[in-house]
Amino acid sequence: MAEMRNKVLKKKGTVSKKNNANKKQSFMLGAAILTVCLLIVKIIGMLYKVSLSRLYGPVGGGLLSNAYELYIPLFTLATAGFPIAVSRMVSESMSQGRYRDIRRIKKVAVPFFIVTGIIGFLLMILFSFFYVRYIKAPDAFISTLALAPAIFFGCLVSAYRGYYEGMRNMLPTSISEIVEAFVKLAVGYSLAYLMMNYGESWFGITDENTLIKYSVAAAIFGITLGSFFSFLYIYLRYKIKGDGITDEMYRLSPKPRSKNETFHILLRTAIPIGLGALVMNVAGTIDASLIQRRLLFMMDKNPASLLNEYEGLIPQDVIDEGVVHTYLWGCYGYALTIMNLVVTVTQAFGTTALPNVTEAFTKGNKAALKKSIETVMRVTFVFTLPAGLGLTVLSEPIMRVVYGYTDGVGIAGEVLRVMGIAVIVFAAATPMCSMLQAVGRVDMPLKLYAIGMVIKIVSNYVLVGIPQINVQGGSLGTLFCYTFVIVVSVFVLIKETGIIPDFKVVLIKPLIASVMCAVTAWVSYSLLSKVIVTESLKLLTVKVIISVAMACVMYAVFLLLLRAITKDDIISLPKGNKIVTVLEKYHLIG
Repeated sequence: MAEMRNKVLKKKGTVSKKNNANKKQSFMLGAAILTVCLLIVKIIGMLYKVSLSRLYGPVGGGLLSNAYELYIPLFTLATAGFPIAVSRMVSESMSQGRYRDIRRIKKVAVPFFIVTGIIGFLLMILFSFFYVRYIKAPDAFISTLALAPAIFFGCLVSAYRGYYEGMRNMLPTSISEIVEAFVKLAVGYSLAYLMMNYGESWFGITDENTLIKYSVAAAIFGITLGSFFSFLYIYLRYKIKGDGITDEMYRLSPKPRSKNETFHILLRTAIPIGLGALVMNVAGTIDASLIQRRLLFMMDKNPASLLNEYEGLIPQDVIDEGVVHTYLWGCYGYALTIMNLVVTVTQAFGTTALPNVTEAFTKGNKAALKKSIETVMRVTFVFTLPAGLGLTVLSEPIMRVVYGYTDGVGIAGEVLRVMGIAVIVFAAATPMCSMLQAVGRVDMPLKLYAIGMVIKIVSNYVLVGIPQINVQGGSLGTLFCYTFVIVVSVFVLIKETGIIPDFKVVLIKPLIASVMCAVTAWVSYSLLSKVIVTESLKLLTVKVIISVAMACVMYAVFLLLLRAITKDDIISLPKGNKIVTVLEKYHLIG
């Protein structure tokens, strides 16, 4: 009977798997969908932060960043790696046709996320009292409280995102992110604008710093509302459209694990992943607290040594009010906003890489595993290398285009120059560590990030304390930290899989093309600056757009000449067959 049932399952399951295969997204297509949507999200987020920065300057930007830097590690702690663990377990069950287990995973995960969301919400409130005192920024207190409910709603939406991502369906995650970002921009900025412009007439607030404090809190309340509507969307989508598992697929799948067993597997998978992510995100809080404390120390002991580095760039009222450390941190946050655009894209690579690499590894398919690993590495460096080098060579004009001639933009441009190099390794860390998790080494990212964090703390403490380096020490600490993470993670990946990637294809060729891209951007901007000498913001924008466009064309040409992208990469993209036909006609792809 068992043999006969297996034959029936095999026969019927083939049809089901074929139907399901059409719904599964390849790495490139999934990454393309998630990347486009997350770029939209980050652009909306950047508009949000830039608009707010223009509204109340670097001090308000510093308060906004302070609230975020407390929120991020607590949110990571609350989710504890469960979204990634859910994605990995769902992906593994999908590859084995265990559809009942997939539903069981969701039933176990969602209640747990509710509990951790409540705990995270309460911890955010509790730690807010101590955090703002430590960084000497009491005006950030109201903002941190306004952001606390976002942890609860963020936990709920993360459960559903991990579930869909494990099934290689990136659309629910993408659309929920866009909903969140749009509400944040529309509501958050509107509330902040109203508070800054009408706070005096409506509430009798005459002090500018008090107006900024409440305006930032109002903006952050928009973030909380965004997380609520994001959860509402993805919850209703699941209720209305389901998850794509048909009744036949569910009926013919093997008996699922018990709830207790499923929970323990989820816990064993999630804890090391979550702790690794927590350590990584704590780095941001380290930047926010340690950098500001070191800057404050310099201002107390020898203010002239620091102020001489920024002669004429820091307003006198900022110096008089004793908030130079918050001001410089706000400038650092300006650059960080630009850098996070790059990181967002590679986060999408990491999200889509995990189920693809997991499936190849679970099936023991060496050829597919090698192809998956090389694709992830190649696509990651094809993006991070030109983006990082481009930010470095065009740092100041890019900051001017984004923020205009707002206070602190000149300082932020110098920060971005170093940060552009750092973002290459910072952004690549997520997909590399995702592949380690996919091949079963869920413990390794935690170890790497823990050591990396020590490197970052020591680097920040030493470098920020040097007046000539000051806030730039944060970027250098990031560079040292994630260079270590990248190098060791690749070494461990090779050791665990026995697969040595073709570094000539995945790294050297993209690097050569990226250098040519950066050189083109720098030369183009330099030549245009000799022709267009005016400092008009519109003309500056034109110069930057032309320079970036020429750099992109040069980069695309060198990628094709060096064969740094493959035919399969392009075919897996929307309209890929038509693009390949054109490239083959001109012998630009093999």
